[in-house]
Amino acid sequence: MSRNGTSANNGRLDVRKTYKMLIGGAFVRSESGRALDVEAPGGKWLGHVCRASRKDFRNSVVAARKAAEGWAGTSAYSKGQILYRAAEMLEGRASGFREVLQSIGLSSAAAKAEISAAIDLLVYYAGWSDKYLQIFGSVNPVSSPHFNFSITEPMGVVAYVAGEKRPLLDLVSGIAPIVVGGNAVIALSTGRSAVAAMELGEVLATSDIPHGVINLLCGLREELVGQMSSHMDVNALVVQGGDEKEHTAIREACALNLKRFFLRDQGVKSDEDPYRILDTVEIKTTWHPVGG
Repeated sequence: MSRNGTSANNGRLDVRKTYKMLIGGAFVRSESGRALDVEAPGGKWLGHVCRASRKDFRNSVVAARKAAEGWAGTSAYSKGQILYRAAEMLEGRASGFREVLQSIGLSSAAAKAEISAAIDLLVYYAGWSDKYLQIFGSVNPVSSPHFNFSITEPMGVVAYVAGEKRPLLDLVSGIAPIVVGGNAVIALSTGRSAVAAMELGEVLATSDIPHGVINLLCGLREELVGQMSSHMDVNALVVQGGDEKEHTAIREACALNLKRFFLRDQGVKSDEDPYRILDTVEIKTTWHPVGG
């Protein structure tokens, strides 16, 4: 296969995929018109993906904020059903995802294992949708004639920077607990992982998830992380990977606007953890008089 897409077998042009970003339920190109070359580990050219700009990120924050209130008010049962539907859709496209993951360097066995783990993870968090409130909420003992309840509420808009070690699983492991907690999310995928992210976008766009709840960007980490940590309408930032210098800069920027910052470990054992939901929800305590 040549770079211009001509097949060596029959001389016809392959219809190459255009990898766009998912913002507000629509697949869009970058407002800057820029794109990134994506190559396989051996140097084979795979295609272009759109390169998100800071304005693209701001647009995705607007879309997420617009969707956040409605998603927060969606019943726990419905959230679970929607995440389960995403798992169903991913299961149905497993063979295509294997080809994509293999094209960016994974072995056949590793690609199959990663897809299976991503599907299982969506099902896992779907199952927690109507249970985590019982675990993290409480009825508190008080020395006055009142009921005192602690319940969880979503933070609102959460930005997430995915790692590159596991192209699909790093993305799903971050998005699922954020969304099941009732938040809207803007996820950034970088490098070769962006190809898997945009494929996942096609699954999510047909999985009954309301427009704007999950927004997927692909671009350069060093260009967008600063914007994510300083944006005043983002309530929390979750990051995988990166180095200590980046993490220090993020902490400083988040401290200036009181944004929550969470650094995520990368590993299969840590993926299935309901306390990841707790990271991006807030605990609200209410008082009610006894007999009132």
